[in-house]
Amino acid sequence: MLDTEDIAKIVQQIVSTMDLSALAKAQAQQPAAKPAAAVTSDNGVFDKVEDAIDAAYQAQKYYIENCTVADRDRIIAAIRKVSMEHAPEFARMIVEESGMGRVEDKIAKHIAVINNTPGTECLTTHALTGDAGLMLEEYAPFGLIGAITPVTNPTETIINNTISMIAGGNSVVFNVHPNAKNVCAHCLKLLHKTIVENGGPAGLITMAKEPTMENVNIISQSAKVRLMVGTGGMPMVNALLRSGKKTIGAGAGNPPVLIDDTADIALAAKEVYYGASFDNNLLCLAEKEVFIVNSAADQFIEKMKAEGAYLLNADELTKILNLVFIHDEKGYRINKNWVGKDASLMLREIGITSDTKLIICDVPADHPFVLVEQLMPVLPIVRCASFDEAMHGAIAAESGNRHTSSMFSKNVDNMTRFAKAIETTIFAKNGCTLKGLGIGGNGHTSMTIAGPTGEGITCARSFTRLRRCMLADGGFRIV
Repeated sequence: MLDTEDIAKIVQQIVSTMDLSALAKAQAQQPAAKPAAAVTSDNGVFDKVEDAIDAAYQAQKYYIENCTVADRDRIIAAIRKVSMEHAPEFARMIVEESGMGRVEDKIAKHIAVINNTPGTECLTTHALTGDAGLMLEEYAPFGLIGAITPVTNPTETIINNTISMIAGGNSVVFNVHPNAKNVCAHCLKLLHKTIVENGGPAGLITMAKEPTMENVNIISQSAKVRLMVGTGGMPMVNALLRSGKKTIGAGAGNPPVLIDDTADIALAAKEVYYGASFDNNLLCLAEKEVFIVNSAADQFIEKMKAEGAYLLNADELTKILNLVFIHDEKGYRINKNWVGKDASLMLREIGITSDTKLIICDVPADHPFVLVEQLMPVLPIVRCASFDEAMHGAIAAESGNRHTSSMFSKNVDNMTRFAKAIETTIFAKNGCTLKGLGIGGNGHTSMTIAGPTGEGITCARSFTRLRRCMLADGGFRIV
């Protein structure tokens, strides 16, 4: 396992070999002078959210009128470079400020969004010609976007959203999570400074220094904001949907893993251990519970222990449950003090010394660890009498979020049945769910996985609107 210093060295090597051709092109071709901002900001960070909105609104107008697609490419290339240089710093600051996750895994998440978030290349024009003329359909910006970001992936989401949204010609006003406001402000200032230094307008990305729910309401109600984007829990997404504005919402998930009797159990244990323990299970797409047929359950548990997982006995399970959950007349809900904490800290709290990254437990299908999304490195394992029982249990646990699920099997028919029945945005087969997000697998990466509103794994195209231009009467055809 690489330590933080090793990863930092790798980051520096990546930076030194990055293709900076987009930065080198047109360095001398700076846009015309930009209009002065009415209110001075600290590199995009404002005291008042109203000023942040106004600055971003004016910046977007300038951006779309004066900056070319080549300018966007140059700016995005510079954002990737500065983000890569500061990725280890961002990761350390997140853990220090939020108290959640693991530095080495947060560095890996930053590298993924920096390298795998598409820019303008996904904004492809569609053309259709015929006797009636020439039709073009192109992706145009919405304008000013209001973006709400989570504490679980704070600067990763800012970098990811910034690349995607400005690639589409938009500007962004962020409302970040209060428990990560300092690292988010630091990140936004660096990106803002980079945008301006590379020819973009001041105010293209902004935020208020003190994020509040009142600010979210002001952003969502502003006539200058054309689109709302929320990355986080369903209450926040539902609130944005009620704003009356077009909303892209990335909500909760409780991703189940289904393992049948044809699976490669050693592979399943290796992949599930890595995915469920990654960044202390903070990602909404991470494996949250396992449904496994009886005949494979004992072997899987032994393989998980061999990977490094700690198996709770009945008494320890009760203690951990009481530690990380609050139980009252409303039922079970997570104790937020333990979200994203190391498994070893949880065990230490109940008197067990272990350096494990993942706790596992053998529980029934109706256990709170199965039914409540926890964002903690505790993985419940449910034994099932048959594939059908496992499938129905997994669907029930996923709760209709349609976020992420995975399956380990060599039976194509079983995988097809489960994929069709569960309807998740991400469906990973024979690999950890991270691979379904382009982290170790194919496809682009995003921190805004819009299952509730249907955009899926977002990219620049998600934050645009389609416009059609028609040249009629057979005009401009050469055949």
